[in-house]
Amino acid sequence: MKTLADYGIDETRFNPNQMQQIKEGLESGVDVSIYADPKFDSDQMWSIKTGLKEGLDVSIYADPKFNYDQMLVIEAGLRAGVDVSIYADPKFDNNQMNEICSGLISGRDISIYADPKFDWCQMMQINLGMKDGVDVSIYADPKFDDNQMMQIRKGLESG
Repeated sequence: MKTLADYGIDETRFNPNQMQQIKEGLESGVDVSIYADPKFDSDQMWSIKTGLKEGLDVSIYADPKFNYDQMLVIEAGLRAGVDVSIYADPKFDNNQMNEICSGLISGRDISIYADPKFDWCQMMQINLGMKDGVDVSIYADPKFDDNQMMQIRKGLESG
């Protein structure tokens, strides 16, 4: 098993929670050099370590520009085998990423709503409409807030 010294890791640069993630990675045999950087908080380190243990391509999200919650959604997409490059962008918050990922997993045309001009609640209404088979083009417009979108969607669903 490699040690902290083998990776040139200076323990004084990390808080105890970060060191715990690094030590657990060493014990698991993963390449801790990918996340043994003080720019990652311990939650981000955990996410990267978990992805490494699962054999995921963590290079997609092992970047401090993604917070922990965003990393989790990118991981979920990688596990599901979808093209995470569509939403692995810090311009989307984790909730927006989740709606895009959900649509991709379901095989929907997410190009209709995979745009930061929609907040996640609007994305959810468009995604739900697509799931229910309604013509979302009627309300897939950022001029409608999510409540308006919901009312339009429900009206379309009930004919």
